[in-house]
Amino acid sequence: QVQLVESGGGLVQAGGSLRLSCTASGRTSSSTIFTMVWFRQAPGKEREFVGSIKWSGNTDYADSVKGRFTISRNNAKNTMYLDLNSLKPEDTGVYFCASKRVIGTYEYWGQGTQVTVSS
Repeated sequence: QVQLVESGGGLVQAGGSLRLSCTASGRTSSSTIFTMVWFRQAPGKEREFVGSIKWSGNTDYADSVKGRFTISRNNAKNTMYLDLNSLKPEDTGVYFCASKRVIGTYEYWGQGTQVTVSS
């Protein structure tokens, strides 16, 4: 089992910045947390993909956050980061992290952290 815990959410004004963290514990390895992913869910909307990072550091982003958000990871600390810059009110939501192996579905999920951007 792998446990994922997000932190760093909060209330910020539009144009501001936040850094979220997702720390994995338990049976962590380059296999179990090969890819780590950020999702978000706004009130009344479906959960949406924000971005992902592989063990190698290769990243992928949703078009809505490209150029504003940056994902990084520290494999030695089993931690993934999400730097949110130039925040907009539409970035408001609960941000979740998840992990997956090389092949397969998202196996482990965190409990989420709230990000609220005021206009």
